[in-house]
Amino acid sequence: MDDSVVVSPDWLASRLDDPQVRIVDVRDAWEFDGIGHLPGAMSIPFDSYRDENDIDRGTLPGAEAFATLLGDAGISPEDTIVAYDDTHGVFAARFVLTALEYGHDDVRLLDGDYSAWNQAHETTSETSAFEQTDYEPDPLAPEESPLVGYDAVADALKHDAVFVDTRELEEFEEARLPGAVRFDWREVVDDETRRLKPEGELEELLADHGITPDREIVLYCNTARRISHTYVVLKALGYEDVHFYEGSLTEWLANDGDVETGPA
Repeated sequence: MDDSVVVSPDWLASRLDDPQVRIVDVRDAWEFDGIGHLPGAMSIPFDSYRDENDIDRGTLPGAEAFATLLGDAGISPEDTIVAYDDTHGVFAARFVLTALEYGHDDVRLLDGDYSAWNQAHETTSETSAFEQTDYEPDPLAPEESPLVGYDAVADALKHDAVFVDTRELEEFEEARLPGAVRFDWREVVDDETRRLKPEGELEELLADHGITPDREIVLYCNTARRISHTYVVLKALGYEDVHFYEGSLTEWLANDGDVETGPA
């Protein structure tokens, strides 16, 4: 997967001296400062690129606001961005999805997280200074974006799409989209290494849930955080027909969409 949207710690370690490889730490600022971080990393905390007030955009921050974050971090559109957190990559995957949506061509997820990196590579408490850039976003056109809204999801329910619910069992049984299959986003992570399971194992695991590359796939959770990780994993595995329901179940319920309850 090292040539795709997911890169290994060794891949990144060999590129720490490349000025066009920019590392983004999305943990809370106190973790970045107090615990340490990857060499050369820039702190862009999760809350800074998540807007929970604008239901029309789900939780995306807006292209200009996100561009300001990247510009303040000294990132240019031509840079390779590698994002990480310390929660198996779920918050960093949200950064990857956001950057892709706003037109950044080369953004990657670090396979594993801070703890996984720390098992084999050095960390630091020193901060790096970068000159601000005038970052110009280039948001994807609607027809190019993986993001879908309520109407598109309602339409997809009428044909042979696989609806993938990445939440926990209790949430799934409380309410879910009709016909959805449950696939906990954490199933793809090896608990010991904190990295993704081997590619063949991932493909078999997904196929066991009916999540195969030949199917149209619609991902959802509650507020589109957990599906970010699943989306990145599917793209790394070469899945092409993957839709990302940004409003997720929060929007679906607000629009009185039909749901199923209880055990599947």
